[in-house]
Amino acid sequence: MNSNPWLPDPAADEQAALWAARLDGAELSSAHRRELAAWLADGPAHRALLSQYCQFSADLEQRLPLLEGIKDEVAEARNAPETATPRPWLRRPIWAGVALAAAAAVALVFWPARPKTGIRDIATTVAQRQSLTLPDGSQVELNAQTSLRVEFTAQERRLRLASGEAFFAVNKDPAHPFVVESPAGSVRVTGTKFAVRSEAPSALEVTVVEGSVQARPVGPSGQPAAPVVLKPGQQLSAGPGGIAVRQLSPENLQNALAWRHGQVVFADTPLHEALDRFARYHGRGLTATADAAGLRIGGRFGLDDLDGFLAALEEVLPVRVTHDLSGTVQISLRSTP
Repeated sequence: MNSNPWLPDPAADEQAALWAARLDGAELSSAHRRELAAWLADGPAHRALLSQYCQFSADLEQRLPLLEGIKDEVAEARNAPETATPRPWLRRPIWAGVALAAAAAVALVFWPARPKTGIRDIATTVAQRQSLTLPDGSQVELNAQTSLRVEFTAQERRLRLASGEAFFAVNKDPAHPFVVESPAGSVRVTGTKFAVRSEAPSALEVTVVEGSVQARPVGPSGQPAAPVVLKPGQQLSAGPGGIAVRQLSPENLQNALAWRHGQVVFADTPLHEALDRFARYHGRGLTATADAAGLRIGGRFGLDDLDGFLAALEEVLPVRVTHDLSGTVQISLRSTP
């Protein structure tokens, strides 16, 4: 599984916190203004980081014009040879500890009122799983063929699951609800562990591991249904046929989330449903003839081992596997001519 953390550069984050504290505390000296201008010019993300740490972005924009008159000085400073005098925080190691403490203090002051904001789109391809860390420290795991948009604002943490399957381990923050939207409904929490699967516009599956969630699926009429509170071990399934909630045994709960470890578990599952799981994961055409589609399959299989799964089908079921030149695979009864 690929790791894709979404975290700012620690050194830049620390400096942004320090500059925010200086801007809020007093008027910058001429030397500090030159230093800040140079730091902002060093990286395109520095201004955004500083905006996050300042009390209001507008406040930052009011202060930055003070730097406009010193662009030439900054350019000259960049072209001038480096002096042998180290910066204070390099010459005095104790300042590094003070800087870290100041950065932590600013984070504690500003995060409760204004969480880190931003929008990011993440998508996995065929046979690819991915994990990432959100700006608030929450963890997300994505199954293959999953599309997710992350939108953090000052009021809430909102994620839009366009399609696919994801597992969320959400840090508790009652002041900033965590909302997962999908075409088939939404899930609202403040801190918990749960999975959401929405592989079709009208299908939603929510599985809760820890804590509780409030699910609001779209009903058969196309309108949001009444909210449903789910507890640990419960799974909600919603689709054109209606809404159902069931309590999973510990074993079945693990089986439902086996994809996180690259596996899939079938228990008396219709063959066409099992094929659909592998077809989506690999982006392949896997079909069964009408007389074979209703056969039942059980067992634990590796999602990445499609050939092994197809070989197992021929061993345990009275079927044959046929590959055509386009890469499509068809399963039919061996008794069929």
